[in-house]
Amino acid sequence: MNTEAFAQLSNIAVASAAVVFFLALLTHLAEWAAAREVLPARSEPVGARARGGSPAAPPHPAGDTGKVTRSDRLGGIGISLTVLATALLAAGVLFRGLAAERVPWGNMYEFAVASALVVAVVYVGLVARLGISWLGPIVTGFVVIVLGLSILVYVPAGPLVPALDSYWLALHVSAAAIAGGAFVVGAGASALFLVKNRAERRSPGSGERGLLGRLPTTAAMDRLAYRVHAFAFPVWTFAALIAGPIWAQNAWGRYWGWDPKEVWAFITWVVYAGYLHARATAGWRGKGAAVLALIGFATLVFNFVGVNLFISGLHSYAF
Repeated sequence: MNTEAFAQLSNIAVASAAVVFFLALLTHLAEWAAAREVLPARSEPVGARARGGSPAAPPHPAGDTGKVTRSDRLGGIGISLTVLATALLAAGVLFRGLAAERVPWGNMYEFAVASALVVAVVYVGLVARLGISWLGPIVTGFVVIVLGLSILVYVPAGPLVPALDSYWLALHVSAAAIAGGAFVVGAGASALFLVKNRAERRSPGSGERGLLGRLPTTAAMDRLAYRVHAFAFPVWTFAALIAGPIWAQNAWGRYWGWDPKEVWAFITWVVYAGYLHARATAGWRGKGAAVLALIGFATLVFNFVGVNLFISGLHSYAF
């Protein structure tokens, strides 16, 4: 099979994955809609496996523990579709690499697709381990948006530009993608924390009813966000402040030049460092920490999208 055939297979697999992720999103939205009609639910702590069932199974309504509700069934279908879509996307990334005869993240299109895959893999892994299926609409929605926008920056498979032709490409970009995938999960947990926390402040007890009752407690979501960010931050540090500068020295003869991409990578690092430092030393919890985490995620997204599309610099070749 030649490179053109692999490129076509990659395009088909990525497009199919986008469609299946969209179906998973619709299914999860239907799950949430069905949950609005459910009686008050018992929230399962993050990290606890469902007893007598799948780790990903959502909590059952209080007083009716053994009954599988319509919302439960839709949630299971959504997870199954997400796993299928993740497999299709993995095939698309693999075929893209075979078509280009190199690691498949040498431009913005490839990085977007590879990053979407990392987000999906991190989510599916955490669903199996920690039972975070309640993040399904957030994660699948994010992946659908990324894959949809990647069409706008599509680049045919081809060789790397000279500045990217280095083994540091695999180290730097893969680390950035792994950290980014974890940051997406952390941002989703922080956003839902703010939603449930606000509802409970306005109306005590509302967090135990219907849709909000399907979510873990605010304390559990806060802990999940912290754990995910604590994992992602060292990986981002390696990608942005170690592997990146070493690669820049090899490619351009200097470790740091305050290029727009470098500046925003550093800004992202500073915000997340502030988040973790505030939690560790000042005991930040709850709303303030969640807002700071979302600010960090906003800088990450701008670094990837805004800098590439609207600001010219040495990293513009990645577009």
